[in-house]
Amino acid sequence: MALQDHRRVRLLIVVALLLGLNACASLRGTLVPVAESVPGTTKVDMLVATTRMPSSDPEEFFSGNRGPALSFAEFTVSIPPEANRKQGEVQWPRSVPGNPATDFVTLKADIIDRTQAAAWFRRTVRQVPQRRVLVFIHGFNNRFDDAIFRFAQIVHDAGTPVVPVLFTWPSRGSVLAYGYDRESNTYSRNALETTLRTLASDPSVGEISILAHSMGNWVTLEALRQMAIRDRRVAPKIRNVLLAAPDVDVDLFREAIMDMGKGRPGFTLFVSQDDRALAVSRRLWGDAVRLGAIDPEQEPYRSEMEQAGITVLNLSKLRSGDPLNHSKYAESPEVVRIIGRELAEGQTLTDSRVGVGDRIIQVTTGAAAAIGTAAGLAVSAPVAVIDPRTRQNFQGHVENFGQAVSGAVSP
Repeated sequence: MALQDHRRVRLLIVVALLLGLNACASLRGTLVPVAESVPGTTKVDMLVATTRMPSSDPEEFFSGNRGPALSFAEFTVSIPPEANRKQGEVQWPRSVPGNPATDFVTLKADIIDRTQAAAWFRRTVRQVPQRRVLVFIHGFNNRFDDAIFRFAQIVHDAGTPVVPVLFTWPSRGSVLAYGYDRESNTYSRNALETTLRTLASDPSVGEISILAHSMGNWVTLEALRQMAIRDRRVAPKIRNVLLAAPDVDVDLFREAIMDMGKGRPGFTLFVSQDDRALAVSRRLWGDAVRLGAIDPEQEPYRSEMEQAGITVLNLSKLRSGDPLNHSKYAESPEVVRIIGRELAEGQTLTDSRVGVGDRIIQVTTGAAAAIGTAAGLAVSAPVAVIDPRTRQNFQGHVENFGQAVSGAVSP
């Protein structure tokens, strides 16, 4: 084994020991609707557009495989009473069916066709003040149920009236599937472009905001870039694009912004240099800085962002209980509420309005691209601290990988 591979293996072991991750029992049927409800629960209705393949398991709904075309679904998620939960967290059921008093559960879960999806959207958008739509695109290593419950939590904790539209692409939900996820992400760019164009063309829509996380930033930028090239502009109703911890090459981001032209939406970029998970990613990228890890006070980034009119919020000075400084987005209710308030006011976030001392947003970062299983595991490991319930396979992956390389690594 090459010296570089030895170093990656050692890095993997160090990260795994640092995290101290434990495997969790797998739960099937977390999205199967429950019939009962309890006082004090809150409901979040969302429309789902997905390039995932419908699952052969009816309790799973959609798998991590790529579907041949866009599919649609309608979900209603029940969130426990405030007295029984901590804002910023998803309370996963410990057993199935979940208990609405203490767990996130679904009350309705229907796979629908395009006509039904359009009818749901038209009916719902008319009930929302200012007719605002929020489109969420998740990141690497997300199963279908991950995306459903996390988006419901964001919408609920933000406290902002919006029409929630989840765009979920075919992620395998495995820390070993970075390459597959990356290509599935790119595979979904046409479908996301079509989804955004359809929403923007609806006369009942007031404005659209996009929140993209981690690897979801790549497909978002690609879809908007394609739209601008095809239509010579990004649809004017797409006002705000929030790029959270983007796992995107800086040069590719620069090209995408240029291709969108001067009429592009308002962009807000969230970066942090004290994210230890990103530091691991940087090493495995060959010391190449990802967009989510730039220092906006350094050149050429400062001048480029100012000239492009891109707001950059540097969250490096914010502190959290996470030793990796990596899970503030998932655990900070103040963060989500500030985002919700800004979207409700129809204004773009700026450093002058939201100071570094405030609890603004940091979203967890997906893995950086890496070569080989060892590199993929080492980069992906920090992601597991975000939601141990949904990262249940990591320990098994580490053990399997250790067995596979045990004969090749010298003591």
